[in-house]
Amino acid sequence: MSTDRTDRRLGKAIFILGCLGIGIAGYLTYVKYAHLEPLCLSSGGCETVQSSRYATFAGMPVPVMGLVGYVLILLSLLVPGDIGRGLTALLAVSGFGFSAYLTWLELARIKAICQWCVASAIVMTALAVLSSIRLWRYQPYAAVPLEDDEPDQPEPPADVDEQTAGV
Repeated sequence: MSTDRTDRRLGKAIFILGCLGIGIAGYLTYVKYAHLEPLCLSSGGCETVQSSRYATFAGMPVPVMGLVGYVLILLSLLVPGDIGRGLTALLAVSGFGFSAYLTWLELARIKAICQWCVASAIVMTALAVLSSIRLWRYQPYAAVPLEDDEPDQPEPPADVDEQTAGV
C-alpha cells in the first residue's frame, strides 16, 4: 500500500473519529447548558461526574474543552504536510493525556464512572494512536537516499603529482 494512500486512509479514520468525538462532547455540552441530566445506562455515574467539582477545569466546563479539542483536531487535518500531521498528533496525544487524567479523577476522586466520558476517552485514545501512526509512517522521501549537494569528483590517478592534478 502506498504511503499517500495510507496517509489518506488514516486521515479519513481520524476525521470519522473526530466527528464522533464532537457528537459526544457536543451532547455533554448541550446537557450542561440545558441543565439536563445526561442519559446514563448505569446507576447515575454520569450525573455524579457532571455535577462534581471536577466538571470544570480552569473555569471552563470539561465538555466544552472536549468539544474545542475535537474541533481543533478536525481543523488540523486541513493543514498540509508534516506540520499538519504533527499538529494533529500533538492535539490528539494532548487530548489523550487529559482524558487519562479525567479517567483517573473518575476512579480515584469522584468514585463514579460516566459512560460518555469513557466513550470520549476511547475515541481520543484511538485518535492519538492513529494520528501518531500517521505522523511516523508518512515519509515521502524515505526511498530516496540522501546525497551531498556537490557531485562526486573523480579521484586523480595515484601516479600524478598534486601540481598537475588541478590542471
